[in-house]
Amino acid sequence: MKDKGKMRWTFRVYLQWPLYLTVFMVLLAAAVGAVSFTAGIIVSAFTLVYIGIALWLYCSRKRGILAGLIAFAEAYDQSKQDILKEMLVPYAVTDRTGRLLWMNREFSLILGEDKTAAPNLTALFPEVTKEMLATGGETVSIHSSYLERNYRVDLRELAIASLSQAVADNGLETGEGGITAVYLMDETQTLKYKQQVNDQKLVAGLIYLDNYEEALESVEEVRRSLLTALIDRKISKYIASMNGIVKKIEKDKYFFAICQQHMAKMQESRFPILEDVKTVNIGNEMAVTLSIGIGMNGESYAQNYEYARTSIDMALGRGGDQAVVKDSDKIQYYGGKAQQMEKTTRVKARVKAHALRELMENKDRLLIMGHRLADIDAFGAAIGIYRIAMSMNKKANIVLNEVTSSVRPMMERFLDNAEYPDDMFLKGPQAAELADAGTMLVVVDVNRPSITDEPSLLRLVRTIVVLDHHRTSNEVIDNAVLSYVEPYASSTCEMVAEVLQYIADGIKVRPAEADAMYAGIVIDTQNFTNQTGVRTFEAAAFLRRSGADITRVRKLFRENMKDYQAKAEAVRAAEVYMDAFAISVCPAEGLDSPTITGAQAANELLEIKGIKASVVLTDYNNTIYFSARSIDEVNVQVMMEKLGGGGHRTIAGAQMQGVSIQEAKDRLKEVIRQMLEEGDVS
Repeated sequence: MKDKGKMRWTFRVYLQWPLYLTVFMVLLAAAVGAVSFTAGIIVSAFTLVYIGIALWLYCSRKRGILAGLIAFAEAYDQSKQDILKEMLVPYAVTDRTGRLLWMNREFSLILGEDKTAAPNLTALFPEVTKEMLATGGETVSIHSSYLERNYRVDLRELAIASLSQAVADNGLETGEGGITAVYLMDETQTLKYKQQVNDQKLVAGLIYLDNYEEALESVEEVRRSLLTALIDRKISKYIASMNGIVKKIEKDKYFFAICQQHMAKMQESRFPILEDVKTVNIGNEMAVTLSIGIGMNGESYAQNYEYARTSIDMALGRGGDQAVVKDSDKIQYYGGKAQQMEKTTRVKARVKAHALRELMENKDRLLIMGHRLADIDAFGAAIGIYRIAMSMNKKANIVLNEVTSSVRPMMERFLDNAEYPDDMFLKGPQAAELADAGTMLVVVDVNRPSITDEPSLLRLVRTIVVLDHHRTSNEVIDNAVLSYVEPYASSTCEMVAEVLQYIADGIKVRPAEADAMYAGIVIDTQNFTNQTGVRTFEAAAFLRRSGADITRVRKLFRENMKDYQAKAEAVRAAEVYMDAFAISVCPAEGLDSPTITGAQAANELLEIKGIKASVVLTDYNNTIYFSARSIDEVNVQVMMEKLGGGGHRTIAGAQMQGVSIQEAKDRLKEVIRQMLEEGDVS
């Protein structure tokens, strides 16, 4: 309104200028008359004529001039409206509730027959919410679709008081008083082109045969070439069905490349080649299994290949017989049903033992650490590494923050023992103070940094060695200079027992140490009934020769009455879900180590006929602990990974915070249903 008054005053002054000039003309006539009377008369006559014309124009033409100016302004304003209406970009104005107050022709064409008297933007584009309409002057972009077309909806709040007043003057309510401009950008074709470019990206892949040598040895020599040819044909046919290329780079390794558009089909079908290759049988006693590693969406072809190498390493580290897809930072797993076959050769154990010895020779001190709430396998493996350090005259300490009831009886044999120093066991902060450039950290029975007993040590020590028998997951100790992870091994104690035999000659294992390692094998194999192989019994025999006593170990691990009653209660209250999964809750009240009791209850539940897997939940220290066990049909590691945990194919666990027991149960059941639907349970 202030601008309009100023404009009227400007026009009034402009029209009155001829009248103001009459004063100048009168003064001019007087000045000329003073010089020459005749000239003054002439100028005065012209002045009178000018005044008459000026008055006539002001009085008679003022109304016409103003009308012309107003007509021009109206025409100009109308032209702006026409430009908005005919603008090729769909444009509309909406109030704070999402109701469209005005739209141009292009916006109306998009609505088509769906246009109503006052359509609502949030109904047309569900991704747009009422909260988004108050943009605070910023431009907000939302991607949505309407009538099979894709649009980018740009929203910008308008702060024009006159526009709000104009909307109100026309009888339109503006909701809460705000007005938002809406622009639609059709990006259907752009997205289509992007998808086409994305579909044509190169995907690099590697295929390794897990048990090539073992499978060949199980068939007659004259038929081995036929077995190899049939496997080659299966792989070539599978890749060719997706218009890809495959090249055999070694006798048991293949490289392939396909377009990314085929990845969705491969992932949806869950890589049928994993099962198809097992059908190759020409008399071979052992079915062939393979692992697939795929890399995609890297910044270059070389990076995709590096992703593929990372993926194949993870597939092999998780036991083989599976596909791992690394999509930039995201990793997905498929398969992994088959039990990995034990390697009968000890070449790898010997190589790792020699590499460990070389690393230890250049260090002054060893810190040995297991996982949080260490079990007897982690404890026994730590004792084995401690013995190696002692035999090499190296200072060593075992990091143990919290001692569970299952470990305490074995640990007490080393405490107040003249044969062992007082600082044999240290808390995490004490160990951190000892870490320096001459320190080496050996991590046993765990390969996930977040669940190690003292994660800070992984950042303080530069030389890290990992020995573990659990399958690797997305979270790994990536700065280890030596990693010895063997999922086929029954326990970490079995692996350390083999290393002890190869790392140096004449290492004498003491009876207490042999008992600790032997106990680790017994517990993890459930008295040699689970995940055992030839090398498991050979390791046990070595420990028996070193002085391990079966009776002594058995007595150390007898349960007290409260633990036994809690385990019995967990078995009694078990729920059989989907006719094959035993789910129960272990009471934690009054127990020293309720998580250990829960794991023992899970083992007991496997003895029930028809149970494929058992999971026992324990609520301890505001955390829900999952203990999962199976015999052969269910990969509980995959199950626990979906809950944020991991472990072994038949022994796994997970932890969950901020949820109740019932919520944790519901999450578990949802995972089981998903695995059944995806065929991950045989």
